[in-house]
Amino acid sequence: MDILIFNTAVADFRSSEFAFTEELAGPGGLAKCKTQDMPGYSQQQYRDWIAKGMATAGGPGNTAPLAARAGLQAAVAVNLGKGEFGGLDAVGRMFYDAMTANQVDMSQTRIHPTLGTGITFVYDKGNKERGGIAYFPNANNDINFGDYRESVEKLKPRIVYYMYSGLSDGGDANGGRNLADFMRWCKDRGIVTIADSHTLTREPEKLIRSGAAVPEYKLLEPLLPQLDIFFTSADEAQMIQNTLGRAGRRAEGKAEDAIVHFLDFAAERFWGEDRRCRFFGVTVKDGAYEKHRLPDGVCSAAGKVRSRFLLGEVIDLVGAGDSFRAGVITYVARNIEEFKTGRMDFTEAIQMGNLFASLYIKAPLQARYQYIQSYEQMLGVIRSRKTFGSFEELLQSI
Repeated sequence: MDILIFNTAVADFRSSEFAFTEELAGPGGLAKCKTQDMPGYSQQQYRDWIAKGMATAGGPGNTAPLAARAGLQAAVAVNLGKGEFGGLDAVGRMFYDAMTANQVDMSQTRIHPTLGTGITFVYDKGNKERGGIAYFPNANNDINFGDYRESVEKLKPRIVYYMYSGLSDGGDANGGRNLADFMRWCKDRGIVTIADSHTLTREPEKLIRSGAAVPEYKLLEPLLPQLDIFFTSADEAQMIQNTLGRAGRRAEGKAEDAIVHFLDFAAERFWGEDRRCRFFGVTVKDGAYEKHRLPDGVCSAAGKVRSRFLLGEVIDLVGAGDSFRAGVITYVARNIEEFKTGRMDFTEAIQMGNLFASLYIKAPLQARYQYIQSYEQMLGVIRSRKTFGSFEELLQSI
């Protein structure tokens, strides 16, 4: 198995009816909510919304199908809710079927007897303004890392990817140390590790300006030393740094300086001396910054790789970071020995992430994976160095 992705099986439901999310998350914010606070929609209502095209698979649904369509062996290990739709609830059935339709291995699915499949309600304001997002973990809260070890031993993946720190009571237990121990266990078996986090705050800009700590990011303190790959957003980077170390440079300074400052901080604080290749980065609207360390101890300077694929209309930005990471880990999986020895082309890896993200966020909501082609075809586009005049021209070249 090339890639095994854990946790956060979820369906994202979008509607103009979900204005209640902004009471939970704030305007344009994201909140992790309690199961008992879920709206009382019936399984039939979820089924009807799914039939109307109002739901898409989130979490691993933004990554595993993309890697699989590129030709990799991808699997997910997730909890889904029990129900009357072939043994699953309506949301779990939709998630499961979306994965198997795209050749994702679902053999490590665990059916929870009492908790439903995770659900995210996205408030669609009908304009370019982002609405509130309310996430209900449900079965995702009940994580057992012993089960995860069994999945790793059965499938023997080259890469293990955990989604997301901060979104599971079980996954975040013991101050994040249980997850860190699991990732260390994977590393000891020669597996490349990656995880990510999710912004959980109503007013990120206000927090960034104040330099205040965000409690959820304390979970990353034991985790980051165990990761070979970690990419986050620019806003998250500043909040992580404000929480875990010396305060990041404030918003009134140059955004580029703050990003470089974070990557240098992360390398100094979390990379240690274990001689493994490390690859950390920060995504921005027009590409990503990255910093890597080679096994001989040499660290690159933090630098930007500008996307060559910013063309056409963006359909939906939800999942943009996930699809970017899908491209990066697809490239790493296809060049796994070069990554481990530090001979990989890190710039090409970033451009693969940029290309995956561009193709994903510009695809129709009910056909989010349709533009992803084989790894060889995608790599050909990257290596062509061609400048594209339109998104249609880009699609024709793949």
